[in-house]
Amino acid sequence: MASTTSEFTSVAGPRPDLLITTILERLRSLLPEERPIPLHEPRFEANAWERVRDCLDSGWVSSVGAYVDRFEAALSEYTGVPHAVATVNGTAALHTCLLLAGVEAGDEVLLPALTFVGTANPVAAMGAVPHFIDCEHETLGVDPAALAAHLAQTAELRDGVCHNRISGRPIRALVVVHVLGHIADMPRLKALAERYRLVLIEDAAEALGSHLDGRHAGAWGDLSALSFNGNKIITTGGGGAILTRNEALARHARHLTTTAKQAHPWAFEHDEIGFNYRMPNLNAALGVAQMEQLPALIAAKQVLAQHYRETFADMSGARLFREAAGRESNHWLNLLLLDAPLQRDELLQAAHAEGLQLRPFWTPLHHLPMYQDCPRAALVVCDDLFSRGICLPSSAQLGGKPGQS
Repeated sequence: MASTTSEFTSVAGPRPDLLITTILERLRSLLPEERPIPLHEPRFEANAWERVRDCLDSGWVSSVGAYVDRFEAALSEYTGVPHAVATVNGTAALHTCLLLAGVEAGDEVLLPALTFVGTANPVAAMGAVPHFIDCEHETLGVDPAALAAHLAQTAELRDGVCHNRISGRPIRALVVVHVLGHIADMPRLKALAERYRLVLIEDAAEALGSHLDGRHAGAWGDLSALSFNGNKIITTGGGGAILTRNEALARHARHLTTTAKQAHPWAFEHDEIGFNYRMPNLNAALGVAQMEQLPALIAAKQVLAQHYRETFADMSGARLFREAAGRESNHWLNLLLLDAPLQRDELLQAAHAEGLQLRPFWTPLHHLPMYQDCPRAALVVCDDLFSRGICLPSSAQLGGKPGQS
């Protein structure tokens, strides 16, 4: 079971008002003077205009076109996962992953409570039940030890299917989120999923460009979902993708996301319930341009992360979160962890007052009214991280501040 106290927790520290003043002074010393500074914004180069203009000139702007194929191929090559299926957004990608995993109404799906609500919403929309599990301080992701202990108490295999012995419902899948771009402990989580016959789904919405032991996020699970919303490391305006090593699952994903329409020159025949989830060619054109810039974007974000590390290196009362051993984060959002939770909201208020758009973690899902009665493990670490975590401005542009290297 995970420790109930954080390695960052300290009873001693600077006065709250002095801590807030010191943090803001250090942020001012690092960040540009122009205000406001958003949490994360996209960066476009000339190639974006070229690709989008070419798409417009072709007339193929909807869900069929060469840029969709090119974008999917680029994702597959970059991540090392053989099959990529582009979708209209990350929620559509995750919903499709759940369908492919065989999740049905009345099933339970294990997922962390410390995540964006978009991880749980597709589960609930299918009539399935989110089952919340705790995270760990080291990775921010699902804690394998805590999950193992919880499953030992709660789960049992019946005829090869995992069931919740308390509710009686099947537990069909485990969704692991790579929080803020930091990869969870996938080898141990994969072993747990196999032991309990769970389909392993990675919510890698924030983790394009992140690696664990040289293996890309999204390359560990049976299925994975990416997001290309405007605040992600690359954007297609709105968009997502499904990754899988299984050719049959990839084929089925394409079918489901094109309304399950059977191929025919003119007839509209559909053989199962499907969805209009395919990414338009116009968005994919922007995605191709962004993929061309991805190495430069990650390099800039690495520079910014290093600047933050140096800025807060000797800080009393707070410290910058750093990725665990063996991991290469894309540094989607840099995270400052306060030693104590008392100053969090005061710091956020003071920062926003001067145009620094810091934000806390998402409100943990078990605190939201529609999910407060869902089954859950002890969520001590989740609540601790939420009370102390502050996300810092992390746009790639900030890594290129003149005079810094």
